[in-house]
Amino acid sequence: MEGICRDLLTECEALAVLAGSLTEGQWGMKTPFYDWTPWDEIAHLCLFDMTGLMAVEDPEAFRRDAAGILEKMAAGRDLADFHRERFQGVGGPEILARWRDNNRRLVAALAGRGPKDRLPWYGPPMSALSFATARLMETWAHGQDIYDALGLRRAPTNRLRHIAHLGVTTFRWSFMNRGLPVPPREPYVELAAPDGDTWRWGEPSGEEWIRGQAEDFCLVVTQRRHAADTSLAHGGEGTAAWLKIAQCFAGPPADGPAPGERKTSP
Repeated sequence: MEGICRDLLTECEALAVLAGSLTEGQWGMKTPFYDWTPWDEIAHLCLFDMTGLMAVEDPEAFRRDAAGILEKMAAGRDLADFHRERFQGVGGPEILARWRDNNRRLVAALAGRGPKDRLPWYGPPMSALSFATARLMETWAHGQDIYDALGLRRAPTNRLRHIAHLGVTTFRWSFMNRGLPVPPREPYVELAAPDGDTWRWGEPSGEEWIRGQAEDFCLVVTQRRHAADTSLAHGGEGTAAWLKIAQCFAGPPADGPAPGERKTSP
């Protein structure tokens, strides 16, 4: 767990540096993610790092808390309602400080678990390794919203490998979560890493495949870009269907941006 915990903490600290530079007005500006503000993005991360810590330290308490959240979501409550209610009246710098504290506590708790230990979450239970990876993924994705709102380009790092792996391994989940038949063949995925290396998953195939930049793939599976607005190349009907619905995060089916809605920052 040492590697993923180190990368999770590094990812969070990198976003904290950006969030710490926000002016009072920027905390309230709209991002491309459902018009959430940077305050919403950080408050959301804070809340679910809090419930993540509960999942690690007190799984039964987490299950009770999660049941209430899932019930309210099934009744039509917006996801943003939960962090807005919990942190009403808390300003940007304070919510940032709370999030950093909660995140450090969560990382410390995860570091004490074995990578295969099972932890509950809002979808299927996950291994501690996958759980930490999911927290890194969500931090990176919500950070992307803030970068996009500010019109800034974030330099990609090799921490993207964790997100790319999660994206690949949730191929079946993306279909099952929508009640759709899973294509019979998973695609071969070949991605160019930020450091010039090449990351590969699956067996080489001329039928079902994806190739391109790791960052672009991560933007698609976290639903921050439409595949048409990236440099990804792909082949095969199953792969094309997946790229339209790819979802590497837990929860009900969600739809990513339409073509042209969120283009890569210059």
